[in-house]
Amino acid sequence: MTHTQAARSLRVLVYSDDSDTRAQVIGALGTRPSQDIPELSFIEVATAPMVFAQLDAGVVDAVIADGEASPAGGMGIAKQMKDELDPSPPVLVLLGRADDRWLAEWSRADAVATLPVDPIALPEAFVEMVEKRRTA
Repeated sequence: MTHTQAARSLRVLVYSDDSDTRAQVIGALGTRPSQDIPELSFIEVATAPMVFAQLDAGVVDAVIADGEASPAGGMGIAKQMKDELDPSPPVLVLLGRADDRWLAEWSRADAVATLPVDPIALPEAFVEMVEKRRTA
């Protein structure tokens, strides 16, 4: 990792069609959920085409996708990312039901958390996902 990469923030795309969900995710993570990862900056998007526009622009380091978003759910977005982008940024999918973990596995999500946003569990899952990717 170069000095420039270490100094810049980790750019996190937060995808949900619900602005309250996006705000809850950002509020739960804050700008520094762990001293072990860089400071976070956020890109909020509400549509699947905007997710892929940001990914294509190369400005995304990690994704948090709302599995309950409509019309394009976060699991479908995660699957498409993993199928089409190499390398793909790590993606955490927010699940409406814990029983949907098998769908998140199908989508090849790197991590999951549940809705409503848990301000303790979400940062833990996110930091673990990012640290795992950085050490891989």
